Formats: sequence, C-alpha cells, structure tokens
Amino acid sequence: MLSIFLILFCSIFFTGIILRTKSITSGRKGPGILQPIRDVIRLFKKGTIYSETTSIIFRIAPVISFSSVLMACLVIPFGSTKGIVSFDGDFIFFAYILALGKFFSIIAAMDTGSSFEGMGASREALYSMFAEPAFFILIGSFALLTGNTSFYNIFSTLHLGSSITYTLGGLASFVLIMIAMIENSRMPVDDPKTHLELTMIHEVMILDNSGFDLGLILSTGYLKFAMYGAIIADFFIGGLPLIWALPVFLLTQVLFAIIVGLIESFMARYRMSHNAQFILALSSVSFLIFLGVLLVLEKFV
Repeated sequence: MLSIFLILFCSIFFTGIILRTKSITSGRKGPGILQPIRDVIRLFKKGTIYSETTSIIFRIAPVISFSSVLMACLVIPFGSTKGIVSFDGDFIFFAYILALGKFFSIIAAMDTGSSFEGMGASREALYSMFAEPAFFILIGSFALLTGNTSFYNIFSTLHLGSSITYTLGGLASFVLIMIAMIENSRMPVDDPKTHLELTMIHEVMILDNSGFDLGLILSTGYLKFAMYGAIIADFFIGGLPLIWALPVFLLTQVLFAIIVGLIESFMARYRMSHNAQFILALSSVSFLIFLGVLLVLEKFV
C-alpha cells in the first residue's frame, strides 16, 4: 500500500523536476515544478471533442491506458513491504498489463483514420517490441540470482554486497532509465516538444485527444515515470528499515528526474533509422547483466 502512495506522490513532481532541470541548463527561469499538474487539472475541467470518424475504442483507450499503468504500480513493492498485488511471476503480469494499455493507445490512434497517427502508432509498437526483451532479460537475470520470480521476493532478497553486484545494479538502473525514456517517448528516441508530424511518435498519436482524455494521457506518462523510478529504487532499498528506505526512495526519484532532464538537455535526438539499433542495444546490456549473474553464481564451467 505504501508503494502506490509514494509513486502517486512522486508522479506529481516528477515531470516538473525534469522541466526545471532543462530550464536551468539552458539558462531560463522556466515553469514551476507543479506546472505540469496544473495543466492536467485545467484539462480535466475542459470538455472532450470526438471526431465523427472515431469509435468507442478511441473513447475508452485513455481510461484503459491509465488504468493499466495504475494496475502495474500495484505490483511494485517498497523495500520489505509487498505491493498490493504480489505473486510468483508477477513481473510478467506487470509487463503485459502495460502492454495492454499500450495496445489500446495504438489502436485508438489508428481508429482516427489519420495516416499521421497511424504512422506514429506503428513506430511506438515497433519500439515497445524492441524494448521488451531488455526488460525480461534484466528481471529474469535477477530472478535467477535470487531464486525468486516475484518483484517482492526478488528485491527483498537482493543484496548488493560486492563490486560485481554493484555493477549489476548500476547497469540495471541504466537499462530501466532507457526503457522509461522509450516507453514515455522522450529523448533521445522521441522529442515531446516537436511539431513535425513526419518525425513525431507519441505526440502525433494523441493529436485528436482533448480535454479530460488528454489529461488522462498526460497523467499516465507522469505515473509511468514514477513507476520505473520506484523499480530502480527497490534495487538499492533491499531490507533497509523504513527510516532509511523512504529517503533513499525519494532521492532516487529526484535523481532519476534530474538525469532525464540532463539527457534531454545535452543529447540530440537520434535519427529515426538509428532508434531501433539503440533500443536493441539495451538487450545487449541486459545480457551483460545476465553474464554477471552467472559469474556471481559461479555457473561458468
């Protein structure tokens, strides 16, 4: 229960910290940390306009997408505290409940009948498909290391006590940060501020959304960032008592947001043809983690 409240709390500030970091690095004053949430609240108060060419799929997709991320957050533990939903193999449930929300976002974009939104949907589906092996190899490696298959048991029994395990934790954090950037369509894979339809991915998918639906879509992105930040924090919390685990969790979320802001400030967006290569390379990093786990377990002959 504590984990979901902390994720919801951090999601309020996460995107604001990203924007403040980008503003500071570019020498601008920039908006306040709570400005993204104010924008969402303003959208919630507005009416929603639907095109005559869309069906019920377009109307329910934002709700299903938000609900899927919220449901995925229920699986994530907080240190030695279980998530609301916890069972053996729950990381598979986590991945595919997120895939369900992504699926409805994609078919909702195609439901508009717009060739541009269909193009963005095709790209988003491709990039998510390429990122999936990296996640499964990563979590599967730590499941092998700990002998458990649920998030709670993996993180509660995971102890980073040697140089190899600290290296594995650092590589895992890098992979999860990059997966979060891909899943949220951020730099260097996608630019959330671009307005050129030929190079847009996520933004072109939501061109027809407005009002309350658009607010839900933005909230989903904020929540998804905080969700991945919670997973990264769990790698380092382990069995720490609550008085230490809580500051580590919050500090990890802040550092994650700052890193995202720095990446978007100093990295150029990749050419579209290079995105697939970059995303597939994350699977190679995950495979290095798998080899490191084999070293720790002395499985090499």
